[in-house]
Order: sequence, then structure tokens, then C-alpha cells
Amino acid sequence: MRLSTTLLPLAALALVGAGPAPSTYGEADFTRVAKLDAHVHANRDAPDFLSVARKDGFELLSINVDYPDFPPLAVQARIAYKMHAADPKRFHFATTFSMDGFGGKNWTAQATRAVDDGFAHGAVAVKVWKNIGMIAKDTAGKRVFLDDPRFDPVMAHIQARGHPLIAHQGEPKNCWLPLDQMTTDNDRTYFSEHPEYYMYRHPEEPSYEQLMAVRDRFVARHPKLAFDGAHMASLEWSVDELAKFLDTYPNAMVDLAARMSQVQVQSNANRAKVRDFFIKYQDRLMYGTDLTDSPLDPNARAQNPPTTGNFTKEADDMWRSDWRYLATPLSQPIAAIKADAPGLALPRAVIDKIYYTNARRFFHLKG
Repeated sequence: MRLSTTLLPLAALALVGAGPAPSTYGEADFTRVAKLDAHVHANRDAPDFLSVARKDGFELLSINVDYPDFPPLAVQARIAYKMHAADPKRFHFATTFSMDGFGGKNWTAQATRAVDDGFAHGAVAVKVWKNIGMIAKDTAGKRVFLDDPRFDPVMAHIQARGHPLIAHQGEPKNCWLPLDQMTTDNDRTYFSEHPEYYMYRHPEEPSYEQLMAVRDRFVARHPKLAFDGAHMASLEWSVDELAKFLDTYPNAMVDLAARMSQVQVQSNANRAKVRDFFIKYQDRLMYGTDLTDSPLDPNARAQNPPTTGNFTKEADDMWRSDWRYLATPLSQPIAAIKADAPGLALPRAVIDKIYYTNARRFFHLKG
């Protein structure tokens, strides 16, 4: 069969017009690219979170947390089970355990039962929170740290079940600085509203360096346990320090939740350095926000990130802002740093990993 001579020029023009695929995404690609927010908190039995996630092309990993400002653990679990059952391909969740009674003879069995119940309902990970190291005490009244060997049986059980641990240890380094020396307004707001977590006001409490050393000892103690250092492993202030952590512990990943503004401070100082970090460690980073959909409470204290009362708009705005920063070269004003932040324009392949494939691989997601 021979092509008509009148069609040949059109075919040639089509090939020329197609050209090579662009190396980076644009803002118009936002909704069509598969994405997964690997650090959110769905604390309300309502359709809003899944609705905006579907609209914007996101899967969600909702993390249950032993946090007094959240609903009780049993309520968090019930909501997670229900939302996962309603949309198992889009809504994933991590379970947790209570620190109540730690050091007592029944605590290990209770914690193991709690994580197993979560796994039975579809949990893909277990979360431990900053209360370990900063708040929790054992039955003898002694402060508990994550490298305490009494955690070993539970960690061994999580590892044997083939699930990762998500660990929020410590706080942003800003937590140990005076308000006027903090690098971001969101940290100033959060620690002003949560003085019990503002370590600058509590010099008697563990130092930032002590908590990071505990975290490192824990990761070294469990080299076969897949470890997700939540919130950039509390090394958000320095991509150099985070690189050292990732180089030292090959079983570790980190998520970016609630730390984008600290990254933007660094990229405004040296964009090439931060961009090179994301490209070099593209297999070790997972996108996350810390978006929290909790029951509206006019007396609630500030969250980090702050809530506006219009959750779906808050989620959409944050997701689009982060996409603009990570995926495109475009600049935008960032209120938390009182400056514009030019985008990193990461390559498409890097964006695909950070936004989707890394989390699906790390958490063994199917479907």
C-alpha cells in the first residue's frame, strides 16, 4: 500500500511538530500526573478529603498518631478503617499504638495487638510520634526514648510482618531557637501556640542533638526495619545533614511533610545545591504535606500547617503550591518565609518518583 503524495507532507509536519517530550512538567500537568501524599491525617468521618484527592489526582496515606490534640486512637482507627474500605486504591493508612503503661508487664502484648488489628484492616505501616523522647514516661516515671530496648519486641514484630515504621522524632531545629531566630513563620506560630513542645523554653528537656542521636541509634539498631523519617527526619534545616543521614542508613527514607518552607529557605540561598540534592536522592524522598482534616473546633490551637476552616481549598492550595515549587521553574510568594521562592523544575522522572513510585514501593502498595 502506497501513501498518497498529498499526505506525505502532512505526516512529515506532524512528526516535526511533535518534537521531543519536555524534560519537566508544567502547572497544567498537575491533575493528570499520578501522585500520593504520603503524610496526611484524616480525623473526620467526611467525604471531603477523598473528594479533593480524586479531583487533584492524589492517593493518600493517612497516619494515625498518639497525639492529644487529635481524636482518641480508637476514633482515628475507626475512621481510617471506614475510609480505606470505601476506597482501598486511593486511601491508605498507618496504624499506631498507645504509650500508656509502657514498662508494665502487659504493654508489649497490648502494643502488638494494636498494630496487628491495624494490619488486619489494611494498615501499611506503623507510626511512632515525638511523644517518645519528648513526653512519654514509663511506669516508673522515667522518660522514654526510641532506642529503649523495651521497644525491640514490637519493632521485631513490625519487621516480621513486612511493614515499615514511620517515625516523627524531635522537632524542626527552629524549636530550640528564640522566636526571632527561627527561619519560618509557620514554626513561630506553631511553637507559640504549643509552648509545651517549644524546647527553647524548656532547657531542662532533651536537646535537639540528643534526640537526633537517639534516632540514629534506633535506625542502626534495626538495620532491616524499613524506616521513614517523617518531616525530613527533623533535618529539614540542612540538605547536607539529611544527605549524611541517608548515606549512613540505607534502610531509611524520608518524607517532606510540613517542611517545604524550610527547604525553600535553603533553595533561595542556593537553588542549584537544593535541586542537586533532590536529584541525587530521588529514590529516598517521598512527597507529603501533613494536611490534617480534623473536626472543626473554634478553640483548637494552631496546627502546622495552619488550618483555615475550608479544608478542601487548603488542600488544593497546598498541593498546587508544592507542585509549582518542585515541578516547575515558576516563582511564587511564600508567606512562611516572607519571600518569593523560584521553583526547582525537577525532571519528570524525579517528580514521578518523589510524588508516587517511591511511596508505592516503600509501603508495598498494590493495585
